[in-house]
Amino acid sequence: MNECPRALLFDLDGTLLDTAPDLARALNRVVTEDGGEALPYAAIRPCASHGSAGLLRLAYGYPPDSAEFESRRQRLLDAYRAALAVETRLFPGMEQVLAHCDRAALPWGIVTNKPGYLTLPLLAALALDRRAACVIAGDSTPHSKPHPAPLLAAAAALGLAPAMCLYVGDAECDVRAAHAAGMPVVVATYGYLAADDDPASWGACGAIDDPAALLAWLTPA
Repeated sequence: MNECPRALLFDLDGTLLDTAPDLARALNRVVTEDGGEALPYAAIRPCASHGSAGLLRLAYGYPPDSAEFESRRQRLLDAYRAALAVETRLFPGMEQVLAHCDRAALPWGIVTNKPGYLTLPLLAALALDRRAACVIAGDSTPHSKPHPAPLLAAAAALGLAPAMCLYVGDAECDVRAAHAAGMPVVVATYGYLAADDDPASWGACGAIDDPAALLAWLTPA
């Protein structure tokens, strides 16, 4: 990326917010209600960016087209919705980035596959809803990432060409969506990467291992 971006867009889980503790609690509530042993947090964290499907695949080993999936998925989402922001926080250093954006009048927004009925209350609970210039949830467009539609919708909401925005995400689908949208993208390696993930092979513009490292992408060289 040769020029400083005119806007900054974030994935939510594993990029802007550390949501894994609350997702893990919800998953283990369902597992223990079913008579199983609670899963260790270290096993759940890498799956936290993969939504309910990824969490249930970890815990139960079945795909989304199995007969049991939808009922357990709804129980998981209900458990999560009841305690959205108990331990969820901005990643350390992220407030510094958002404060820089606020001072510089640089709009920032969120593009996530998390559905709106979970995304919006979570942002409100953390007083981020009024700070974000746009919020594109998983059901805001007919397609979710890795389709480019959500990122294109965010750029349109900001009145900018996709190439003028910088997207930050922690999953390969984030990079694929950005490429398809013609938007520069940076990988948040502090996020929920699995041991076999290879972000260097995803073709992003770069990677950051700390949110504060984003500041170098937002200021002229």
